[in-house]
Amino acid sequence: MKKIISLALPTLALFVTAILCCSATGQLGSRTFKFEALPQNLEELESMEIDRTDPYFVSAMTVAALARFGESQADCFAMLNWLKGPDPITLLEKTQIRDRLMGKTYKVWSFFKGSSPDNGYTPTEPYRITVTSNSYSFKENGWATLYLKSSGADSPRPIKLRQKKSTQEWFLNSINFLADIRKPAEDDPWS
Repeated sequence: MKKIISLALPTLALFVTAILCCSATGQLGSRTFKFEALPQNLEELESMEIDRTDPYFVSAMTVAALARFGESQADCFAMLNWLKGPDPITLLEKTQIRDRLMGKTYKVWSFFKGSSPDNGYTPTEPYRITVTSNSYSFKENGWATLYLKSSGADSPRPIKLRQKKSTQEWFLNSINFLADIRKPAEDDPWS
């Protein structure tokens, strides 16, 4: 089944398209999200028509928010805080993100299509992020573990989300996908 969803940020012409490829169960599969531009701050993120009932989309928006880290940590953390919903981002989480991304913001860009160690993890535009699931992704009621493919790693990286029962909305719970990856070729003495 293929389905295309377009979302627009009217004031800044920010468009997101989701290409959904799912199995018959509707929960397993792969979804690719296309961004004409990435949100730069909380205002832009909030003005997007984000479907919080779609854990795949919340996962893709997490990567989009993290892409802002190199330019503005404050904007990045404000967007992540919004994506976390009722459970705000903690000082420990901020510290962990800083530790993993300082001097290595290329890690975030490795989740975008077109990036590779050879091109310094420069993605192609429009930006595309693919989020996948497996047979264990939705095993625990109200929780989801989805996966992001990094062009600098051999296996997909997990992201965990939690569902709010009263609204059926999904929120970021933990970012587990920022472990080290292959260095960009320009920084790798073995390239």
